[in-house]
Parts: sequence; structure tokens; C-alpha cells
Amino acid sequence: MKNKINLTEGSILKSIIALSVPIVFANFLQTAYQLTDTFWVGRLGTSAIAAVSISFPIIFFMVSLGGGLAMAGTILVSQYKGKGDQKAINHITSQTLLLVILISIILAAIGYFSSSHIIRLMGTEKDVFLSAVSYMKISFLGMVFMFTYMVFQSLMRGVGNVKTPALIVLGTVLLNLFLDPLFIFGYRFIPAYGVTGAAIATISTQGISAIIGIFILLKGKRQIKLYPNDLKPDFPLLKKMFKLGFPTSIEQSTRALGITGMTFLVAQFGTLTIAAFGIGSRILSFIIIPAIGLSMATSTLVGQNLGAGKTIRAEKIVKLSSLAGFIFLTIIGIITFIFAKEIATIFIPGELETIKSSTLFIKIMSLTFGFIGIQMALNGAFRGSGNTMISMVLSIISLWILRIPLAYILSKYTDFKTVGLWLAFPISNIIAAIITIIWFAKGTWKKKKITEEIKLKRDTTKETIIEEGLNSL
Repeated sequence: MKNKINLTEGSILKSIIALSVPIVFANFLQTAYQLTDTFWVGRLGTSAIAAVSISFPIIFFMVSLGGGLAMAGTILVSQYKGKGDQKAINHITSQTLLLVILISIILAAIGYFSSSHIIRLMGTEKDVFLSAVSYMKISFLGMVFMFTYMVFQSLMRGVGNVKTPALIVLGTVLLNLFLDPLFIFGYRFIPAYGVTGAAIATISTQGISAIIGIFILLKGKRQIKLYPNDLKPDFPLLKKMFKLGFPTSIEQSTRALGITGMTFLVAQFGTLTIAAFGIGSRILSFIIIPAIGLSMATSTLVGQNLGAGKTIRAEKIVKLSSLAGFIFLTIIGIITFIFAKEIATIFIPGELETIKSSTLFIKIMSLTFGFIGIQMALNGAFRGSGNTMISMVLSIISLWILRIPLAYILSKYTDFKTVGLWLAFPISNIIAAIITIIWFAKGTWKKKKITEEIKLKRDTTKETIIEEGLNSL
């Protein structure tokens, strides 16, 4: 598949659409993993929903720690793509894969053996405890697969190839739709694993995605080539990648911890509120996917244009992405507000009290979705330029200085009670967006020169770049 659009020239809007639409599609599909789990597990009742809901933030937190390092690969690959340095792209590919897989193994082991302790610390009720621990343990076993595909997808995005990952995810999500009910409810010789079955189905499909991704990188027909003999550690580069990616890991894990912190607060109000929070959080993660797509597209576009020395074009890209994110998510928020009850009913039919609580949560947060769009587009620009520290600080402000304290105060010290938990979302969305806009306007993000700070080992890979092979796709 040939990359027909030069992301450093031509129509900015066309470039944004060409990148963001496939990314949004792929992210919708990836979120479908969790939505599918929630849909089928919901047929087992409120306790089952609560088991998945309380496990998800912990898993997301562990994934986030390694996910930032994959983002370092995206940043470097995009900027070297802008410079036209193919050898650097290939070398960064091998080192990113090496680093993230090693970290995934460590995090998977930690998560697996600490699952029961974590769930117990969260004060989970007895009818939820065993299912939550089992779901979490199985999910951690598949973390290496998840991380491997994450690296593949990030590297492809760095060179502007966003269609290939989307097609892979489409196939595996369709498979997950079939495997989920199979393992949850059982069929013939396959036992009914209940909540655990959802995790088994998910890691099976993630394993397939990882294998396909590695195969494509080894073939080298998608603008990136993985050379096995280039997997020898390049410690100076790994150090730089860690320095670049670690703030993004903190940023993403801070968001995950924010969800975990909210879950701790929510858990104190009982299983009903946990289930409502789980449903609302799933809806939120699904609704903001367009903003995530714009953010990722902005990172790639900013990276490639700064790598090519086109700073003014990079700034125009960011402004257009931010505006598009605000308008589009505001429209989605209005629609979500109108159909909040119907949306909640899909996930847990027949549970009237849970539906009522979920509907209220969805309505309260939906009308400020547009501010999330602004914040994420600007954070994409910060990351693409290599200013990952800025994104990290903004995430900490948004969640730990604004949302968590507000949720605690409003739920504990006012008559709002559980409603106070939900009110913290729109308030923090608006304030965080304003702070991000002010920081972007300072313009310091344009001054960082990543490719000038890194000295790559040019003799680590014995490679022959076959131009016909690279350009025929």
C-alpha cells in the first residue's frame, strides 16, 4: 500500500482526515474489545459488570506504563520520516520493540501476582472479588501480546501508515465477537468460564494481532523493516527513548490512576454505583475516540513537519485539529445527552436502578466532550514535537489537582453524594482545556529539536534497502 499523501505538503485538512479517520476506526474497534466484554458480561448481572469494571482501571494503568515507550517510537519515527532517513526508522523500530516487550514481561508478572491484593485493597464486595481477580490475572497473561501489537501500531502511525493496523484490528475484533459468548457461556466441550471467559477471548485475539504485526515488520513492505540482527541493545538510543517516552508513560498511567482513584471513591458507594461508573466510563472511552484519533494524527503530522523543518505548517495543523475536535465532540455530546437512557440500557437490560444511575452520569458529563477534544489535540502536538513533559504535567493537573479532589469533596462533604462524583467530570474538563490552550499559546513546544539531540549507531544493522520494495506499497 503506497503512501499517496505527502504529510509535509499540500492540504492540511486532507492530511488530517487521511490520518485521523483510519486511526479513529481502529480505536473504535479496539475499544470494542472492552465494550464487547461489557455487553456479554452484562448478561450475567450487576455483580459481573462490577467485576470487569473494577479490574479495568488497574489493567489500563499497567498497560499505560509501557504504552508511553511505544509513543517514543512514534515520535522518533515520524520526525525521521520527515527528514527522509529510512535507516534511522528501521533501527528505531527494532529498539522500540526490544524495549517495550521486555517491560511488558516485567509488568505482566507484577500484575499477575499482585491481582488479588489490589482487588482486596479496593474494598470490593465478596460477590465480586473472585471474578474480578480471575479476570485481571488472565488479562495480565496476555499483556505481552497487547504491548507487541501496540508497538507495531505506533510505528506504522509514525510513518503515516494507519490503514494496515485498522484492517488487522477489524479482523481480530470480529473474532472476539464470536469468542466472547463462546468462552463466557460455554458450548459443548468448552466450559462456561463466566467473567474469566471474556478475558480469555480478548487475549486470544490480541495474540493473533501481535503475530501478524511482527510478520509485517519482518517482511518490510509497509515502509518499515525489522531486522532481527538489529535487536542488539543500542543503549544510548534506549536511554533517549526512555527519557522521551517515560513522561508519556506517566501521563497515560496518571490517567489510568485517575480512573483507579475514581474507582476507589465509587467503590465506597456500593456495587450499584460501581456498575454505573463502569458503564459510564465505557461510554466515555468510546465517545472520545474521535479526539484520540485527532490527537494521534496531530502527533504524527507535527512530528513529520517539524522533522522537515516546517514549523508554521505544524502550528496550522494543531489549530485546525483543535477546532475540529471541539466541534465534532460537542455534537456527539449533545446526541449522547439525548439518548443517555437508551445507551445505558444496551449494556445492562432490566437492571432499572443501574440504568437510572448510569443515565445520570452520562448526561452530566456529555455536554463538555468538546473541551476534551481541544485538550487532546493540543496534547498530541506537544507529544509529536517531543515535549512529552508538558503533556504529563497537564494530565496530572487535570486528574489529580482537579477531578479527583473535586469528586472527593463533592461526594463526601456536600449533599450531592454520588452525583458529586459525576459533577467532577465536566468541571475538570472545562478548566483543563483552558489551561492547555494557555500553555500552547506560549509557543515553547516548537523549539525542541529531537533529531538533533540523538546520535544513532549507523553500523548496528547490516541492511540493504530495496527501494522498489519500499515504494511499491
